[in-house]
Order: sequence, then C-alpha cells, then structure tokens
Amino acid sequence: MDKISRIQDGVKMKRFSFLLLSGLMAAFDSGMAASGQPDTVRKCAVPNGKVLSAVYTDASEFTDANRNTITGIPPRTIVKLLLQPAKGSNINVEVWLPDAGRWNGRFVGLGNGGAAGSINPAGFIGWIKRGYAVAATDMGTAPNDNSGVGNPEVWKDFGYRATHLMTTAARQLIQSCYGKPPAFSYFVGASTGGQQALQEAQRYPDDYDGIVANVPAHCRTPLHAYFLWNWQLVRRHPLTPEQDRSIMRSGIEYMAQREISQLAGKAVSDPRVTPEEIEGVIALAMKNDPSLTPEHAGMLRKIFNGPVNSAGERIFNGVPVGSSILAATGHLYLFRWAFGLEQELAELNFDADMDAYTKKLGPVLNAENPDLSAFARRGGRLVMFSGTADSIVPYHATLDYYERCAAEAGSPEKLQEFFVYYLVPGMEHGINGVTDPFSLLVNWCEKGVRPGEIRLKRQYGEETVDIPLYPYPQKTGYTPERGFFPEPALRGAAPVAPRYRPEAAE
Repeated sequence: MDKISRIQDGVKMKRFSFLLLSGLMAAFDSGMAASGQPDTVRKCAVPNGKVLSAVYTDASEFTDANRNTITGIPPRTIVKLLLQPAKGSNINVEVWLPDAGRWNGRFVGLGNGGAAGSINPAGFIGWIKRGYAVAATDMGTAPNDNSGVGNPEVWKDFGYRATHLMTTAARQLIQSCYGKPPAFSYFVGASTGGQQALQEAQRYPDDYDGIVANVPAHCRTPLHAYFLWNWQLVRRHPLTPEQDRSIMRSGIEYMAQREISQLAGKAVSDPRVTPEEIEGVIALAMKNDPSLTPEHAGMLRKIFNGPVNSAGERIFNGVPVGSSILAATGHLYLFRWAFGLEQELAELNFDADMDAYTKKLGPVLNAENPDLSAFARRGGRLVMFSGTADSIVPYHATLDYYERCAAEAGSPEKLQEFFVYYLVPGMEHGINGVTDPFSLLVNWCEKGVRPGEIRLKRQYGEETVDIPLYPYPQKTGYTPERGFFPEPALRGAAPVAPRYRPEAAE
C-alpha cells in the first residue's frame, strides 16, 4: 500500500469514527430527551386534577378496535389526566406529545361523538404523524351514557366544562414539555364535537385560534326532542330498513325538479320544503312502495314537519327529505339524565315534560349564543359544515344559528370575516367528499386565505359528481351556457321557539 492510499484510509476511518460518534451522541441526546419528557410533564401541577401517567413509547404500530393495523407512528409521550373540578365530576383527558424535534409548534384539541364516555387512541395517530401535540377528553361521561342520570356536574362537563379544562391542561403540559406555548391552537370536532367547538367559540374565545365545527349538535336539547318525537312515532308505526330507503329515494326523486342537472335524482341540495312539497313526497313514496300504509302517511307528515308543542310552537325541524328516518330515532339518554331511569320514555309529552327537560339541561348543553364578538376580536377563525342528507344532526337549526350570528355581526359579509359556513348537498352525518376542512382553517389562520369556493366530489353509482361549493348564503348554480356560478341561496329556516333555547348558564 502506497503512502497516498494509507492517508486516504486514515481520513476515511476518522470520518467514520466522527459520524459514528455523532450518531451515538444524537441517539444519546434523543434518549435523554425522551426519558426526560415524561418526567417533566409528570411533575406538572394541573389545576382541578392530576397526572395519572406519562409514558414514552416508540412503538410504531397500533391496532385499532376494528383490527386495522396502523404503522409509521413516531415516538411520543402519552399523558393521561384525571380532572375533578367538582364533586361528582370525573373528566378523563389524554394528551399525546411528539418529541421536541418533531413538534410543529401547534396544538389540536379533538371532539367526540354521541354521549362520549371514552377516548379513542386511533384518533390521535394522524395528528401525531403530522407533528401536532393533540388532546381529547371523554367529556366526563364514563363509563356509559347513564353517567349523567341525576348528576348536574356531568351535565356541565358534557356541555362545556370538560373541553375547556382539557384545553387548559393540554396547553399547560405543552408549556412544561417544550418550554413555550403552541404558536397556533386548533379545535376539530363533528356532531357532539361540533357542539364542543361552538361552546368553545362562545364561552372560551381565547382557547383556540381556529375551530372546525362539522355537523354540530349545538342545539342539543331540541335535537334530542326531535329524536324522541321520531322514536315515539316509529314505535307506533314501524318502518323496515327497505321502507326507509324507499322514502329517502322518493324524496330525492320528487325534489329533483329543483336541482341543477348534476345533482338531480342524486341528492337534495336544499331540503327546506313547503307543506305542498311534503304532501308530494309522501304521495310519491306511497306510489313507489305499496307496503306503506295510510298510517305511515300520517306518521311521515308529522316526521317531516317536526316536533311542536300543543300550541304549535316549534321545538325542532323535521327529518330532511331525502335522508334516513330510522337514523333519526333513539339517542334518548338526555331524557334519562333529566327524568331518571324509571321514566317510561314513550309516555313523555311535548308540553310540560319538554319544559321541565329544557329548564334542566338547556342552559348547560346548548351552544346557541350568536354573539361571537370576543372570538372575532382575538382573531379567531371558524369553519362550519352541515350536510343536507344528515338526519342525525339536521342542518336547519345550524343554518338558523348562522343567520342569527350574521344579524349579530351586522351582515353576512361582516360575519364571513371570521366565520364561514358550507351547506353540503347530499352529505350525511360526517364530512366526506369536500375539500379538507382543516387545511381550509390552517390556511386562513396562518396565511390569511379566507375559505371561498371549494369542491364537492362524490360517487353516485358509476357517475362522479364534481361541482364547486360556495359559502352560505350562496349556493351552486349551473346552466350549460354559463357553467357553474354562485347564486343567492334561499334564506332562513323555521326557527326553534325561543322557550326551547334558553340562555346559557354560568
């Protein structure tokens, strides 16, 4: 070996040794950070509660409740908290914290569904992969939806308190872990999570910079009155799943005359109907399905009109035509909370019983305050969606809420400076077929790009519908000559009577 070769080999060896040492030092530093992260958050003093555990894991795989295995999960510290702001309140919270080098400087709070009562770890994974610190709560309703029977503290937790305390605790852990607060905080929720979202904007405007409220169950006590109304009617006049689907198809067929060509016969873009249109849908359903009886026709009339008291005051709107009736029955746990387990729910009436139920639960569960000025002043941004085929959380009360917000803000244009709303044709209970709402929110909060035209893309059999959507109060118009264009939407929905929307407590 010549001298030059020996020198080259020596340089290579030194370089290898340097790289090996650097790698070992990086691994050591990472291990120190990982081992120190749980200790730091474990010692964090959390108001109204305590840290139950803080565990660091680098397990890259997770098997969800449906036995699906998710891979590629980065290392994280998983913190579990118990918050007890009052006797009778037990709020579980879980927070996932990425390693400091992977954290993108942002925090996301997640909403729940139904009566909550548990925390789904699978819901954290997509966020932790993207570098977010993320938190969720069981809303204080564990172990099941009977937890609120006769317990007003659970009502408060489920209504608003658990989400706010989760947020406060998570931000405190983030500060403790990373030595600084998040640059941006976001909340994302659907259904019950949409209720949480609007409660945050209304009650705690400083908690989040941006909020997504999807199919929000914010008009909570009237919504469950609607469930009870439908349940009592279907209990007396049962529907089969096939009859339910036949009625849905008949509604879509009858309303096709009002649709742009791309949606005609596929979806109802605006299911607000006149009494004459209700009669037309019922007549067509009876024609299309001979198994439907005159008793069914009478039931459908009441279901499409929605619950009212004996004086005709509106408690909630009816099932949107073109959506499932059977999906809009049940969900009766709030009545057990108000009246106890011994109450026969089939005997509840829509006068005195509804007044008593509303008085107990409405002020803590409903998120109906249209004054979002504090949220707007601090620079908050809110994106909201409803689906026209959603019978679980129908759009009517949400559309009415948005219009009340516009009146409070001064005009729809003023409201849209910080709050936009999309009414999505044919969307059922969930967000599907439209532009990623979270990306819309982030671009608005961090880049100043207010959401405008987005796309709806959905498969109907062999045909794909791909059309633009515009923020309410505009809707999608179309002519062969002009193509797609925004046009004014119909305004207003029959509002819930004020007596069923009491002012918020506390």
